[in-house]
Amino acid sequence: MTPFILAILAMICVGAVGFALVPSMLGNGRAEKRIKAYQGDIRVVRQENADLKNRDQRRKSVQQALKAQSDALERKKRRVPLKGQLFQAGMTIKPAGFIRNSAILGAIAFVILFLVQVPILFAAVFAVGIAYLMPRWYIARRRKRYQNKYLDELPNAVEAIVRGVKTGLPLNDSMRVVAKDAKEPVKSEFARVLDQQSVGMTMTEAVSVLLDRVPLSEVNFFVVVITVQQQSGGNLSEALTNLARVLRNRKKMKQKVAAMSAEAKASAIIIGALPFVVAGLVSLVSPQYLTPLWTTFLGQIWSGVALLMLSLGVFVMNRMVQFDF
Repeated sequence: MTPFILAILAMICVGAVGFALVPSMLGNGRAEKRIKAYQGDIRVVRQENADLKNRDQRRKSVQQALKAQSDALERKKRRVPLKGQLFQAGMTIKPAGFIRNSAILGAIAFVILFLVQVPILFAAVFAVGIAYLMPRWYIARRRKRYQNKYLDELPNAVEAIVRGVKTGLPLNDSMRVVAKDAKEPVKSEFARVLDQQSVGMTMTEAVSVLLDRVPLSEVNFFVVVITVQQQSGGNLSEALTNLARVLRNRKKMKQKVAAMSAEAKASAIIIGALPFVVAGLVSLVSPQYLTPLWTTFLGQIWSGVALLMLSLGVFVMNRMVQFDF
């Protein structure tokens, strides 16, 4: 083999080696970029997994808080003892005093019925019914009126807290502004929350006392928002802004339902009052016509049956126009 051919073969070998090595050398930067991109993808995936895990943990904590507050609201909505009813009605009278006044009312009713010559047995039954039902009906109306006043002012209080938080005030100071400037009964209720905090309770524990006085869904919404924010963090001002909008929308819906059911309520009132109006007019025209209804035993029995059926009908019509939100 001639030296010329050997030289050519050597050059080919060197060129082949260079051709094999040069691209790999040139491609190191590309490989490093690929490695870095791969490592970046791994970091992004790990960050996404961490965010997803935190999101799941936060969702679980929110669900637990919602469940706990819902259970607390259900417990408070169950049969409330007399002391709790008086407390929720905003009354300062003690249960013993309330029972004493109920007994006095029953005794007065018995004396009045006896003086109008109602039989003793019927007078006693009616007096017991009046002594038991009338005071509790009064408490129920006081509770309803207290809750309505509270709900009317609650959106304003929530918006005041939102303004305070947005200006940089802590939540406690924002609530202190509400306890100072809001209208009753929201003013006194938020003052109770601050008093509970002053004796060592946390914000989550202190705000729960609002449900003791006003066990309503709207108040439960506020307690849940504060509880979740204290446990999991988040944008409190945005959450309270949404809550204030929800409260106002619920108020508008209640007013709309009240307007739509006004006709049914008026019909129930007219139908319930019609027997008494007719009886009064007939007595004016012919005073002796209805006398057997309360002077004879059979007439008294049928008068009692008619009164019972009328009360049942009024109760059914009243429940038909009541709506829960």
